[in-house]
Amino acid sequence: MTGSVLVAIAASIGNLLQGWDNATIAGAVLYIKKEFNLQSEPLIEGLIVAMSLIGATVITMFSGAVADSFGRRPMLILSAVFYFVSGLVMLWAPSVYVLLLARLIDGFGIGLAITLVPLYISETAPTDIRGLLNTLPQFSGSAGMFLSYCMVFGMSLMPKPDWRIMLGVLSIPSLIYFALTVFYLPESPRWLVSKGRMAEAKRVLQRLRGREDVSGEMALLVEGLGVGKDTRIEEYIIGPDDELADEGLAPDPEKIKLYGPEEGLSWVARPVRGQSALGSAMGLISRHGSMVSQGKPFVDPVVTLFGSVHEKMPEIMGSMRSTLFPNFGSMFSVAEQQQAKADWDAESQREGEDYASDHGGDDIEDSLQSPLISRQATSVEGKEIAAPHGSIMGSVGRSSSLMQGGEAVSSMGIGGGWQLAWKWTEREGSDGQKEGGFQRIYLHEEGVQGNRGSILSLPGGDVPPGGEFVQAAALVSQPALYSKELMEQRAAGPAMVHPSAAVAKGPRWADLFEPGVKHALFVGIGIQILQQFAGINGVLYYTPQILEQAGVGVLLSNIGLSSSSASILISALTTLLMLPSIGIAMRLMDMSGRRFLLLATIPILIVALVILVVVNIVDVGTMVHAALSTISVIVYFCFFVMGFGPIPNILCAEIFPTTVRGICIAICALSFWIGDIIVTYTLPVLLNAIGLAGVFGIYAVVCILALVFVFMKVPETKGMPLEVITEFFSVGAKQAKEPTDD
Repeated sequence: MTGSVLVAIAASIGNLLQGWDNATIAGAVLYIKKEFNLQSEPLIEGLIVAMSLIGATVITMFSGAVADSFGRRPMLILSAVFYFVSGLVMLWAPSVYVLLLARLIDGFGIGLAITLVPLYISETAPTDIRGLLNTLPQFSGSAGMFLSYCMVFGMSLMPKPDWRIMLGVLSIPSLIYFALTVFYLPESPRWLVSKGRMAEAKRVLQRLRGREDVSGEMALLVEGLGVGKDTRIEEYIIGPDDELADEGLAPDPEKIKLYGPEEGLSWVARPVRGQSALGSAMGLISRHGSMVSQGKPFVDPVVTLFGSVHEKMPEIMGSMRSTLFPNFGSMFSVAEQQQAKADWDAESQREGEDYASDHGGDDIEDSLQSPLISRQATSVEGKEIAAPHGSIMGSVGRSSSLMQGGEAVSSMGIGGGWQLAWKWTEREGSDGQKEGGFQRIYLHEEGVQGNRGSILSLPGGDVPPGGEFVQAAALVSQPALYSKELMEQRAAGPAMVHPSAAVAKGPRWADLFEPGVKHALFVGIGIQILQQFAGINGVLYYTPQILEQAGVGVLLSNIGLSSSSASILISALTTLLMLPSIGIAMRLMDMSGRRFLLLATIPILIVALVILVVVNIVDVGTMVHAALSTISVIVYFCFFVMGFGPIPNILCAEIFPTTVRGICIAICALSFWIGDIIVTYTLPVLLNAIGLAGVFGIYAVVCILALVFVFMKVPETKGMPLEVITEFFSVGAKQAKEPTDD
């Protein structure tokens, strides 16, 4: 995972520059006012700080669509260029108007970094540590603020501090960032797949994952090209493939055979029909719609679906993964289904050449008993196991083609206990015509394991006695590259199109109106707006005053510091307090989860804000007031950066489909910037109108609303592949719109 970690660290330097700039302008504006005599022109003074917000808001309007069309990496390079140019212009800045122009350009760089760095990290990070790596931007931003405050503090001790040098230093780290984006950062593999550039995507994945075999993840990225429109939840019972045990059972045309890591070892997944006795939460919701059946009528079905994945994954996870799930190798549909051999040659097809199956008429008969996804050879504990010939997917690219006998093929494990499979079903309709289709399945163990014989009472569950079984839930949908048009032209077997032939030339705007995407947009926009109105700007604004009341300012002045230097040092110390808390959040993000951290930290924010309200209303004495205020502010900062600080951006980078992820995250980021502007510029007005107690009271109320919103609407996305997350939103949105009856 070293490659993914280093790439995430390099990308997050964009956020370090944003934090650096925020802190630098806060210190430099004290000296800018003196040089340009802005004491009597508060509008210009405000614009010097606000121009970066305006620039970020403007660039965000376009960044998403451009990133979806031209890639994530070019936008990060452009961000570094904006940072560098703005630093040079601020270093020169002969007038206040040139300075305003430089601040606008700087805002362009900030907007691109804030919007696209979380998206880029989400698309390159492994599922199991995606939360940790996506907390890096928050850590980098705070670290940049601390380093900048230290620099500004040191310069403030000089006889004549030069604000141009303070601001112009930004060009040095931005040059380093530019070099990293150009020469080190790869393009997002998900974006490359979305454009049909399969060979490039494979090379990037191999570099990021540090291994040659990335066929399973490549297959997942291909499936991510679709937006879930007909996804449904099914349940399967998985057990050893025992021919003797199958005697006397009716043939099941919908069963799926799964090959294990050892030669001759395989399992069969049989669909569960009717009410399951095993209590699958996902299956329960798929049959009964919303959470009403589980006693939580106000919780979004999407939240319930995500929760059902995590609630039954305790102690048995390790044992099951070690014995069954991680090494399925290849999953294929059952015998007695006709299928055609196909070989995807991404090197020759990637530029949009027509895809054609390489089988001839003579091959079809030989393929009648071939698995849909076959296993060639998989390295397991140093052993190479050969397997049957013939494949349709499982690997993309010339060097990993499954048609090449003896080549290593990974399992279809896609992270978080999920497995990717496909099946081909065909049945005779009422009119006598054959109907069916090629279907993609995301399988997930449900956390139930036992002996055969204990589920004989399952309605429709033809499970033979003896042995062991595992229950699995499945998200079943049409594959992203399934072509009904090609299907009609084939006498047998599923028809697939090459990714380059299915690629949209730009963002598919119609996908924004899919129920799952609209649902995810509601969650993303809501969490971003609530974050801004939760009071972080107000508390930052009030911190120097609180610490001054606590006697910190007097202490610093006694050791010879000017008021400006003391103010800068106080801000540096405040920022320093955030770093350990962010480190804790990084550790917990993939263990406890995003939703858990929000539900655990927001109540503490509420308590801290209520204390600030009380001490500003009730006369508790100077010392008590200063002590309670200081403690409340420190607690607020520490717990904000553990939850409400990084998680909105992490969630927004996870919950949208690949084809419109850039557009959607830009819409959410636009909500962030608009909220930031509103809160920043209404704060002085509110302070004059209702005072500190009133302002903090409003923030406390917003935090209460945020807590309710998170509980009802925000799902837990830890440890889940991005493509599975979007499918869950699709299923949950449809259930919320049309709940089924019991």
